[in-house]
Amino acid sequence: MITLDYVYIVAGLAFAGFAILSAFDRANRKRFGNAGFWGLLAASFFFGSYLSDLENGILVLALVLIGGFGGLGLGKPQTTSPEERRESAARRGNGLFIPALIIPAVALLGTLFLKTAHLDGIQIVDPKQVSLISLAFGIVLALVVAMLWLRPPLLAPLQEGRRLIDTIGWAAILPQMLASLGAVFTLADVGKQVGIIASDYIPLDQPFEAVIVFCLGMAAFTAIMGNAFAAFPVMTAAIGLPLIVVKFHGNPAIMGAIGMLSGFCGTLTTPMAANFNIVPAALLELPDKNGVIKAQLPTAGLMLIANMILMYCLAFRF
Repeated sequence: MITLDYVYIVAGLAFAGFAILSAFDRANRKRFGNAGFWGLLAASFFFGSYLSDLENGILVLALVLIGGFGGLGLGKPQTTSPEERRESAARRGNGLFIPALIIPAVALLGTLFLKTAHLDGIQIVDPKQVSLISLAFGIVLALVVAMLWLRPPLLAPLQEGRRLIDTIGWAAILPQMLASLGAVFTLADVGKQVGIIASDYIPLDQPFEAVIVFCLGMAAFTAIMGNAFAAFPVMTAAIGLPLIVVKFHGNPAIMGAIGMLSGFCGTLTTPMAANFNIVPAALLELPDKNGVIKAQLPTAGLMLIANMILMYCLAFRF
């Protein structure tokens, strides 16, 4: 059976390739920092399941030290020139979108049909991870199609990938780090402690008061952790379940759905959501690295207010 471990191997091979190519990139004065960072990340994919919690923690701290103290530089991989890329794009036209479209198509089809697929009575894919495994299938297939069609140099995918990942830098692994932080918060009963503090210092005798605190808390914790999925268990344990659902008999489905939307309002306002707010600015080479956030602030504020009103109007009436 194909499990998530195979996806980890594919990802580890990619990052190992970035590390090796970075080490030989003499145009990057921080090439060994890049090589160490991406090499450690590759090691986490290859061996993370076999390392102890302490060893994985040391590996993460090493990544933080390299990234936090400016150990990463911008590599200059040997790739095509802008003129060559423009000429290739003009010659092939919209057909260049085919490899990109293969990825979501395979991911969707795999999610729909591989969950119950068997071969000689054996399940082909782990049904619990079928979406991620299908996404990996799509990426590999798109790469094969692009290589056979475009006939680039053999190392072109790794060199272009390294160019992109160096542009993003340490922010590329921030979502993974923040998701881990959310799991730590859940295990540490942070939600319970937040609920105790909120009950001690904030009057929560009316449903609307609980809704305001829950929605604001979702936005605030998301802004801190950069991930609404990490904030959700904390605020649900603190306010959502004990007050909105149990005390005031609110609808848990409506509470959860609108609560997540409130968290996404926090996503719009924080550099911690690097993949949404910092990476696009870096890739587009915007003069203001926080320009995306500044443009989104008014929308985030209006949507948060709208979510509070919607939750109050709907959660206690259905």
